[in-house]
Amino acid sequence: MKRRFSAVVWREGKWFVAQCLEVDVASQGRTKEEALANLKEALELYFEEPCPTIVPEVEELEVEVRAP
Repeated sequence: MKRRFSAVVWREGKWFVAQCLEVDVASQGRTKEEALANLKEALELYFEEPCPTIVPEVEELEVEVRAP
C-alpha cells in the first residue's frame, strides 16, 4: 500500500532537513533531494512491520487445577 505524506524542507548550515508533517519523522541530507530521499527511507522504516530479533523458546505444558 502506498500513502502520501506532506513534508517541509529547510536548510540548517550545510545540511537540509526534511520533516514529515503527519508523522513525527525527520531526516537530513547535503541536498534537498537527498534529504527527501532519506525522509522517504525513514518513513518506510517507521511503518515497517516489527519482527523479533530473538525468538523465545516456548514450551507447551499442561496445568491441572482443582475447580469447584
